[in-house]
Amino acid sequence: MQGKIIKGISGFYYVYVIESGIYECRAKGIFRKEKMKPLVGDQVEIDVIDEEKKTGNLVKIQQRKNTLFRPAVANVDQALVIFAVSKPNPNLGLLDRFLVTMARQNLETIICFNKLDLKEDTQDLKRIYEKSGCRLIFTSTKTKEGIEEVRQMLSGKTTTVAGPSGVGKSSMINLLYPHASMEIGEVSKKIDRGKHTTRHSELFRIDQETYLIDTPGFTSLYLENLEADQLKNYFYEFLEWEQNCRFLGCVHAKEPDCAVKEAVEEGQISKERYDSYLALYQELKEKRRY
Repeated sequence: MQGKIIKGISGFYYVYVIESGIYECRAKGIFRKEKMKPLVGDQVEIDVIDEEKKTGNLVKIQQRKNTLFRPAVANVDQALVIFAVSKPNPNLGLLDRFLVTMARQNLETIICFNKLDLKEDTQDLKRIYEKSGCRLIFTSTKTKEGIEEVRQMLSGKTTTVAGPSGVGKSSMINLLYPHASMEIGEVSKKIDRGKHTTRHSELFRIDQETYLIDTPGFTSLYLENLEADQLKNYFYEFLEWEQNCRFLGCVHAKEPDCAVKEAVEEGQISKERYDSYLALYQELKEKRRY
């Protein structure tokens, strides 16, 4: 029987089979032997142990389209990262870390600034991220502004949804998929977990071709296995200008005649994004020293 992993907790994997519902499965030992961990989003094959109790064994993972490590999910087409325009104020440094993380995994990202009902002036946020290479949208789960546009962006794709706690991520998912709270409740009874806080990644099937993967809120994100001089490749607004830098391999920090720095001074690249780049660059440089 074939299905898709919608949740994984403490060695149990909940596999959704279109024809017959959700099965609670254990993974065969071969996965540990091959050091392959099943992930939310995986297409899998299962052997049913008890049809009445809906239990089984996970016996095979189909070939993956891609694998993300932060968040740990598989077979994703794009990321939707949600921050609030206010309450809490957006931590743009954290957002930039997430954008670099997704860019390193060649994943398109939609930046969603939620709680638009709390703040009318969003021009600064538009200016900062309009050239970031990401699609940008402003929404309010309270007034439902922008929700239909989000729905269109997600249609026909598998999207991982991420963001800090308190930005309205769960409210967004419940608007996009009203059955989510009911399904969370059903699975929660089985695994004895609270149903309001996302502790683990969980997949929802919106329609035949559209899936959402809810992931736990994050308050920090470290850039691992990245050299400082590689960071510039993931700030896409630099690409247009860096070919005019005086030095080949310019990292746009202290070099003279740097076209990227000139673009910042002229307002072609947002100073906020450039300052964020410099902070991350310095962090990666210091990390290498130790």
